[in-house]
Amino acid sequence: MNTINRALISVSDKTGIVEFCRALKGLDVQLLSTGGTAMLLREAGIEVTDVGEHTGFPEMLDGRVKTLHPRVHGGILARRDLASHMDVLAAHDIPLIDLVVVNLYPFRQTVARPDCDFEDAIENIDIGGPALLRAAAKNHAGCAVIVDPADYPGIAAELAASGGRLSVVRRRALATKAFTHTARYDGAIANWLSSLDADARPGLFPEHLQLSFDRVATLRYGENPHQAAAFYRDPDAAPGGIAGCRVLQGKELSYNNLADADAAWECAKSFDADDSGPACVIVKHANPCGVAVAGSPEEAYRRAFATDPTSAFGGIIAFNVTVDVDTARAVTGQFVEVLIAPGYTEAARAVLAGKPNLRVLEVAALAALGGMDCRRIGGGLLVQTHDLAQLDPANLKVVTRQVPDAAQWRDLLFAWAVARHVKSNAIVHCRGQATLGVGAGQMSRIDSARIAALKARSAGLELAGSAVASDAFFPFRDGVDVLAESGAAAIIQPGGSVRDAEVIAAADEHGMAMVFTGMRHFRH
Repeated sequence: MNTINRALISVSDKTGIVEFCRALKGLDVQLLSTGGTAMLLREAGIEVTDVGEHTGFPEMLDGRVKTLHPRVHGGILARRDLASHMDVLAAHDIPLIDLVVVNLYPFRQTVARPDCDFEDAIENIDIGGPALLRAAAKNHAGCAVIVDPADYPGIAAELAASGGRLSVVRRRALATKAFTHTARYDGAIANWLSSLDADARPGLFPEHLQLSFDRVATLRYGENPHQAAAFYRDPDAAPGGIAGCRVLQGKELSYNNLADADAAWECAKSFDADDSGPACVIVKHANPCGVAVAGSPEEAYRRAFATDPTSAFGGIIAFNVTVDVDTARAVTGQFVEVLIAPGYTEAARAVLAGKPNLRVLEVAALAALGGMDCRRIGGGLLVQTHDLAQLDPANLKVVTRQVPDAAQWRDLLFAWAVARHVKSNAIVHCRGQATLGVGAGQMSRIDSARIAALKARSAGLELAGSAVASDAFFPFRDGVDVLAESGAAAIIQPGGSVRDAEVIAAADEHGMAMVFTGMRHFRH
């Protein structure tokens, strides 16, 4: 590959650029630069030539035109292996440019500001920068391209070790990164522009939605062995989700492991440790089969496990607090696929290491879901905001003659928090802030109620006096009748059925308390 003799430097993010340019000058690379970048380099004592001096034209139109010139793009795009290209450069006295170091105006950061107006956003659309990046990335065999400051140290080291050359593999990787960067940059602009209303106010849903994700891993297979699969991460997501977890030990994560781990972690982190105390969630096939809050993570685990020991076999377990050694010993007493927590003590890690196949994940505790919730359907995509709405105590309405006592209120709110994470139709029995029976994913709510009771009986758990959450309203009184037969004493549900009066009357007949939330939590 050709030696890098001349580089064009024009960066918005100036992190590390002075040090990198010093390394280039140490290799006798001539530097071309623009505006603020050139000023910064000169202030650091680095010799640099203005692009305007190089092209014979000054920057103009408030900086909108500075690098869009044949003496720049010709030097970048000319193929070094074609004599006809090199003859044209010689005829027009166009020097080669061997390296382009560019990053772009901060468009996304600009439009994220509450005070950003339309004109400000438009002025932060970079034109020359993407053109330079795409030109260099296209001709990366002759002109290397750098868009990410994190790449400076490695590239400087390679150039120093090779006499100013970059390998084919490195050039291709840098070109790929540059095209990815410009694609995402243009996608952000398109998303923002196509979300504007007639008054140029941005909305939630662009008319033309551009998505971008980074591949984390190619998985062994998908939901079933005959399906191919890969795991992708949203590069703009805040840390704290399963996609940003740290794998501490264990076998390779599967497609189903990741899907169930996400369900378990989102449920676990919905219980704030400072408010509720340690919580444990056990998930099987995307549904919580046991959830409990207790004075210690070990106790929370034992109470959650008691809900449904059969389903917990081979399940996914998540905690909202650091796992200690006692909890690690308890958990490793059963077959567990994945363990998730915000941290582990050294003693706990030592115990878990005795189960080398157990996948142990560490996830940042406080991050909220960002972006949008997306789901593919045939030929399209469903997009919605995440179900993060919290109950407003002022909207809770006791609709029966019987009023919940303090303990029942705690259990009703606990059951409601769990029901948010259970597939519809969802019925959750609990007592003492621990689940007793969970009915999930049935075609009718009465079937979910029956299954929840069946689960509790199978585990030897008594439902008398239990509190129950239903993720959506009861369409008929029969569901309430089944819950009453099971021993439930209090119900929390959204309300809103045309038969609410009939359902309330059934609860009154059974001497049950019933609370309406005015909010439902369908989870399909």
